[in-house]
Amino acid sequence: VQLQASGGGLVQAGGSLRLSCGFSGHIASNYIMAWFRQIPGKEREFVAATRWSGSHIDYANSLKGRFTISRDIAKNTVYLQMNSLEPEDTAVYYCAASPLIWGARARSDAYRYLGQGTLVTVSS
Repeated sequence: VQLQASGGGLVQAGGSLRLSCGFSGHIASNYIMAWFRQIPGKEREFVAATRWSGSHIDYANSLKGRFTISRDIAKNTVYLQMNSLEPEDTAVYYCAASPLIWGARARSDAYRYLGQGTLVTVSS
């Protein structure tokens, strides 16, 4: 499975961006599709996750209400809609995929596949 993240860029505080993560290869319905982010010098941070089947969705507590994860099965793509962006959201955003138990969804080291990152910069 290969993951390709896109959609990052420069946006002003209060603005919105939608990240996309397209993939090639087979992903079963029990796979977890997730987004993580990383600020240079800091650990990778969980952002959001969903089962490819859509049966489960979760967000980092601090991001609930601003970020939305969704998927388009026909396009083999997972999205991250980010609204009301803040300078603190500036980071490299990564998408990840793996067959995992739901309890491991926030552990980036547990994922079998990790895409290259896309940089999001939020200016104040």
